[in-house]
Amino acid sequence: MSPTRQDAWSQDEDLLLAEVVLRAIRDGGTQLQAFEEVGKQLSRTAAACGFRWNSFVRKQYKSGIELAKKQRKELKKYPIETNLDQSKEVEGSVGFTEQEKPVDGTLSFQAVIKFLQDLQNKAEVSNAVQENQEKSSEKIKELEKKTFYLAAENERLEKNLKAIEQDYRSLIQIMDRARKMMVFEEGPK
Repeated sequence: MSPTRQDAWSQDEDLLLAEVVLRAIRDGGTQLQAFEEVGKQLSRTAAACGFRWNSFVRKQYKSGIELAKKQRKELKKYPIETNLDQSKEVEGSVGFTEQEKPVDGTLSFQAVIKFLQDLQNKAEVSNAVQENQEKSSEKIKELEKKTFYLAAENERLEKNLKAIEQDYRSLIQIMDRARKMMVFEEGPK
């Protein structure tokens, strides 16, 4: 049996867990199988993967889960049987007009161009989303560094404040003693 880990989960591990579980949902597999697969890859138990999924990661991928479930339903409705069926699925997904529909199972040049343009548009949108994610990730890292710095600065200032308060109390005690000594020395004359 391989040793299991007990350290904190990284973002990459959470991402791997999400990818494998979403793929299992989309392909009609079980989450338990996905947890076991991820557990082997990360040297963690399936139970740890399941707990992490249910307690944290699942909440971040609600829309992804819904999409995977829809894709699973679509795959069940339209199972791929032959190459002709595959070309028909491509036609339907791109949204060909009647003029662009293939004759004898072949695609027209306009259909291929439209498909490639749609694919390029999706890639551009995906790239924009990825850039936004990278910018957000950089901003988060920057804010985490700032938070760490501010926490350290706050701790330093609290120590200084305690030292000043202690010095102030000592000064007050010294002044009280001096006052008492003055009163004692000036005593009855």
